[in-house]
Amino acid sequence: MKILDVASLALPEIKVIKFARFRDDRGFFTETYREADFVAANGLEFFENVRFVQNNESFSAAGVIRGMHFQWNPYMGKLVRTIYGRMVDLVLDIRLGSPTLGKIIAYEMAADTERDHDQWIWIPPGFAHGNYFSEPTRIEYCCSGAYSPGCEAGISPLSPDLDWSLCESALSDEFVSLTTAGHLISDKDRQAQSLKQWLDTEQASIFQYGA
Repeated sequence: MKILDVASLALPEIKVIKFARFRDDRGFFTETYREADFVAANGLEFFENVRFVQNNESFSAAGVIRGMHFQWNPYMGKLVRTIYGRMVDLVLDIRLGSPTLGKIIAYEMAADTERDHDQWIWIPPGFAHGNYFSEPTRIEYCCSGAYSPGCEAGISPLSPDLDWSLCESALSDEFVSLTTAGHLISDKDRQAQSLKQWLDTEQASIFQYGA
């Protein structure tokens, strides 16, 4: 696996990892993950002690909104990429004491077979994760904790108390347009708690800035 670049987003703990594809006139080949290459020498020191234990795949129709999900006991970080289609990934800081608590960012991840690279986005524990899709899209994500239904929660991506000020305006505008023009979202996600409701729970103290 050839790591090309590791970049931080507006929430600096969220990382985008670009890796090479090897192209010829037949198409391309790439290693999407190799444990030995996810090391500090490649600028990936934040993966120290991270072990992926579960791999998931999902398909979403155009207009779908998912999120914002998070888990503890065990904590779950997610390494996410788009296989085909177009995903816009959404990440919300839920860490008590964080200077960016309550702020949400969006990152566009459209699949493109003509590029000489692909990319992962890394969402560590302490952040709620969701996405929206403007076209039929398939994604995969590697998880650093096994699914634990009794220790998961969600914050509605439609909650009015989320702070979108760090988000690129074109993507936040697209999200608003999607929510007003018609969208698909599960009842569970639509009816999830607001940020304030989550912060008022005892469990909110599980996620601490700098922990």
